[in-house]
Amino acid sequence: MAVTSPTETSAELLSTRLESLRAERAQLVSENLLEAAGDAADRAPNVEAAIRLGLLDERIAAVELEIEASRHYQHTDGVVSIGDRVVLDLGEGHETYTVGSVEQAVAGVDTITPNSPLGRAIVGAAVGTTVTYSPRRGVRLSATIISA
Repeated sequence: MAVTSPTETSAELLSTRLESLRAERAQLVSENLLEAAGDAADRAPNVEAAIRLGLLDERIAAVELEIEASRHYQHTDGVVSIGDRVVLDLGEGHETYTVGSVEQAVAGVDTITPNSPLGRAIVGAAVGTTVTYSPRRGVRLSATIISA
């Protein structure tokens, strides 16, 4: 199995998502100049905007860290790795996903997160393998890895 550098697809998706979050933050700041004027009722929208701004800043920082981490992922041919596009057969035909983050899922990409039950089962598994996973207590499902 040859070791290659990771695909750029994951980093590109995250970079696009980062741009979107930064634009959303800039719009929020321009629409809600955070001023401490008036009584508590007058300041309520500013409090909400400040909370939303804080949450956006956290998400931006998390995506920046993810982009940096994605530069260090190593892909091994024939083995599912973070950042890969994988084709799985979950019992109803072939389906394509990206193994990646919640931010990629938010960006509209069909995503399996590495820490989900299915993600834990497929990351590190070889193409052609059928893995089993438990999405909830008492339920066992299988997935066949068609390609990665």
